[in-house]
Amino acid sequence: MLNQKTIQSPINITGIGLHSGKQVSLKILPSEPNTGILFKRVDLKENNIIIPNAYNVSSTNLCTTISNGYGVKVSTIEHLMAALFVLGIDNLIIEIDNLEVPILDGSSKEFVKEIKTVGIKDQKIPLKIISINKKITYSEGKKFISIEPSNTNLLIDFEIKYENSLIGVQRNQIDVYNSDLSEILESRTFCLFEDVEKLKKMGLALGGSLDNAIVVKNNNVLNKNGLRNEKEFVNHKILDCIGDLYLSGYKVIGKIKCSQGGHSLTNNLLRKVYSNKENFSLHQINEKILSNTLINKVLLRSIA
Repeated sequence: MLNQKTIQSPINITGIGLHSGKQVSLKILPSEPNTGILFKRVDLKENNIIIPNAYNVSSTNLCTTISNGYGVKVSTIEHLMAALFVLGIDNLIIEIDNLEVPILDGSSKEFVKEIKTVGIKDQKIPLKIISINKKITYSEGKKFISIEPSNTNLLIDFEIKYENSLIGVQRNQIDVYNSDLSEILESRTFCLFEDVEKLKKMGLALGGSLDNAIVVKNNNVLNKNGLRNEKEFVNHKILDCIGDLYLSGYKVIGKIKCSQGGHSLTNNLLRKVYSNKENFSLHQINEKILSNTLINKVLLRSIA
């Protein structure tokens, strides 16, 4: 059966917050079926549970920040959420002792490694997914993102456009449930050298370094070993998109096309999808998987 999953045993991770510059400890704990992903601020004694969903996103300024009704926040959740989406993890409690998830190497690679080390647990409860029923589009000026129906897959077609000649125009298309996503998962956050001091004056990127971000100066990558893959810039944007999509609360079946997008566009797209029940269907998978595709030839029973 294609079932819900959690992890076999707890994971402890420590690191620095990219924007806060503060040291943070993260404990990722197994959770029961149908409980979803929950963040818990253990440095606070009450009102410390934050649910990562589209409507709890309180800021998309250079990262995704979620908040609860009491103003308690957790930021830079997108790389961890992307790892959970790709690995098929449905239920977890994530305990954190500060306001920002550690940036680690600037990608999802280390989160994936830690989860694979402890192992993934099948919970023997059928998986729930969302499929898109009609095309939905959201735009901000020249930037746009859309999602439309797809039979069995999550397809992402993403384009970036930068004036910097090294980054320039990059595009990649991936099939999330059928592709080798190693290059997506290892792709790091990036910035231009001339923006570093501006960001720090704004109180951002205080924990940034060449250990956790690609820095581009003119036509050069300042990181000693260069890029990890040919399309690392656009691949990181795809990684962010996957992580932000998981704030739908479910795996998604649909086709996404995006140009010059980011956290804001993805979140606003999700809100637009959820604004009308006719835009999507919620399903529970009840048959055995017959191929590598997430729900290829699998019968779906609507529970919406």
